[in-house]
Amino acid sequence: MKKLFSLIVILSLLFVVAACSSQQESSSNGGGSNESEKSSEKASFPTDNIEIVAPASPGGGWDGTARAIQKILKDENIITENMNVVNKPGGGGEVGWQYLSKQDAHHLAINSSLVLTNNLLGKSKLTYNDFTPIAILTSEWIGTVVPKDSQFETGAEIMEALKADPTSLKIGLAPALGNNDHLSFVQAAKTYGVDVTKLNFMIYESGGDIVTALLGGHIDFATTGVSEVVEQHQSGNLKIVAVTSEERMEEIPDVATWTEQGVDMVFPHWRGIMGPPNMAEGEIAYWDEKISAMVETDAWKTLLKNNGWSSYYKSSSETVEFLNQQNQNYDTLLSESGLIE
Repeated sequence: MKKLFSLIVILSLLFVVAACSSQQESSSNGGGSNESEKSSEKASFPTDNIEIVAPASPGGGWDGTARAIQKILKDENIITENMNVVNKPGGGGEVGWQYLSKQDAHHLAINSSLVLTNNLLGKSKLTYNDFTPIAILTSEWIGTVVPKDSQFETGAEIMEALKADPTSLKIGLAPALGNNDHLSFVQAAKTYGVDVTKLNFMIYESGGDIVTALLGGHIDFATTGVSEVVEQHQSGNLKIVAVTSEERMEEIPDVATWTEQGVDMVFPHWRGIMGPPNMAEGEIAYWDEKISAMVETDAWKTLLKNNGWSSYYKSSSETVEFLNQQNQNYDTLLSESGLIE
């Protein structure tokens, strides 16, 4: 009986040791399990044609960005699978982004600040959290521009006048309040101590209409994309007096940044690319690798220069943080300008 009891004890101890050993082995391999799954997902992706959604009609900035990405990824042999650009215009990006929300990781879409402000302004139920951030790609910078015979030589002089009387100057803007041209100037003015709730904005349909209004002396100054007015500035017909970039722009080195003029702010008019919700880690890693390779090519750098765009690349993880910061900033600016409560 004693022998039987001893045998049972020994067998029990052996079972416990084996179980612990198995658990320890499983635990030691656990850290690499996710990496292995991620690598496997990446290796097996893509399995279908790739689609890049331009949430606008052909010919605009979103469409141009989508087609440039397609061309460079193909021409540089970064992606060999078949890629197509599809246009889904409507609703300031809403139609294209609604379409993307129902797709898989073979579909990406171009985005911009509208993916944030459409929701903040109550124009869309979609938020940036409904998608998978892939990258921020480019920035265009925003300028404050005056007629050539303006009394203002600098952006700081404009701010002084507005600080004394925020309603005293007519400010040109297109195509609507709440966009980057508007909010960038609100941030600059707020930073300088201007009462931004009293600013006198005149709304125009397009950048071309703003140029006409400036040349005709119908407004005192405008806030608009530098690309809209750079040629007029270079020819001396108009005068850009401040830009929202971190450093002076190569094409207009005579124009000081807001920061140089005592207004501590930088404001990018960015474009990025995002995927549908719930992408797997391996799929995100695949796109991180491909997009990061694309932005290093000479073809991409030439594209930026030809379009007056600045490189503003951020990886997927960096884009998550960037969008969180941007959303908070837009929420504050829209509230302070009286567009949302």
